Amino acid sequence: MTDNSRKTNSRQNLRLIAECGILAALVFIGTELRIPTALGFMNLGDGVILMASYFIGPAAFFPAAIGSALGDLIAGYPVYIAPTFIIKGLMGLTASLIMRKSYGNKAAGFLLRFLAGVVAESIMVLGYFAFEIFMYGIEAAAGAVVFNIVQGIVAVVLAIPLTYMIRIKKLTK
Repeated sequence: MTDNSRKTNSRQNLRLIAECGILAALVFIGTELRIPTALGFMNLGDGVILMASYFIGPAAFFPAAIGSALGDLIAGYPVYIAPTFIIKGLMGLTASLIMRKSYGNKAAGFLLRFLAGVVAESIMVLGYFAFEIFMYGIEAAAGAVVFNIVQGIVAVVLAIPLTYMIRIKKLTK
């Protein structure tokens, strides 16, 4: 490996770390933008997780996990920090692995982004359902499923057009 390629790799790694930090902050902010419901709140953090998954690939695990877990910490839900870290991190990782196949493929791009969003949000719904059954029982867990599904739908509906808009803006520069 030459010095130039080492410097290039080092710069790329530093850029990725910086992007992860910025995206973790955006996930946190999206998580703190709460929409009240009868059983708690929904948030916009999942939309940011899906966008991060598209733009930074598998490294999206980290901003998804860290930003969301910090959101639970600040919101006063410490019991959710560890499950949120795992669930949201898996969402970011899974969505990125599915979306990776859409890069440069205009025909499959929308369908893969949609599929990635549905799979990632299914991880969220099922992950929290399993955790809440363990913590609170089946009735409470079942009551939260509808709100988690709605949150997932909102995330997919927001993230897909935003990834296109941001991508177009990057290409026109």
